[in-house]
Amino acid sequence: MISNTGTKRLICQYCLRPQRTCICQWVSTVAPAVDVVILQHPMEVNNAKGTARLLHMSLAGSSLHTGEVFNADDLQAWLYADARMPVLLYPETPDDKSLGLISAPPLLPAILENPSQLRLVVLDGTWRKSRKMLYLNPLLQKLPRLPLQDVPASQYLIRKAHGEHQLSTLEASCYALMQLERDEEKYQPLLQAFRGFVAQQGSYVHMPGEV
Repeated sequence: MISNTGTKRLICQYCLRPQRTCICQWVSTVAPAVDVVILQHPMEVNNAKGTARLLHMSLAGSSLHTGEVFNADDLQAWLYADARMPVLLYPETPDDKSLGLISAPPLLPAILENPSQLRLVVLDGTWRKSRKMLYLNPLLQKLPRLPLQDVPASQYLIRKAHGEHQLSTLEASCYALMQLERDEEKYQPLLQAFRGFVAQQGSYVHMPGEV
């Protein structure tokens, strides 16, 4: 469905993008065994190159919340609803203590035995912004962390990264779900759709106007 926002641009009510750059065609619905909560930094909401919205639209049952500092009661509910065990998709950061962050508890093997009891918590933002979200929300600091293992080079060619293994939110989430669910095939259609999205966004580089 397309709505007119009162400006010259028509906005898709599903992906919330201008009609000419609608990404709904790249939605590849999959039902993860692991519940997914996406916490999006406000500066990512209107970023045309962002992947969190596509990820949310593709993962059945996922939720997407925007903010930098979240209400503690709301965050508690999002993290622990249905008695699931939340796991934060975030690398180990040795300088946590020097920054005043709470040391994350270890991710014990027993926690990973039943994917249907897990909740993957994803921070959508640049490294600097996601780090700030972690700093400003102590509840997130208390979560065990899931570092990614043996991931391929990123296909996120439309956004600058400092290394080939710095992934988009969608890529990182897919690889994390593969890791948790021990299923490397389930999320391949979504990764393929992501590559179509990247190609679409790349084609706008030389187009006039805002995307």
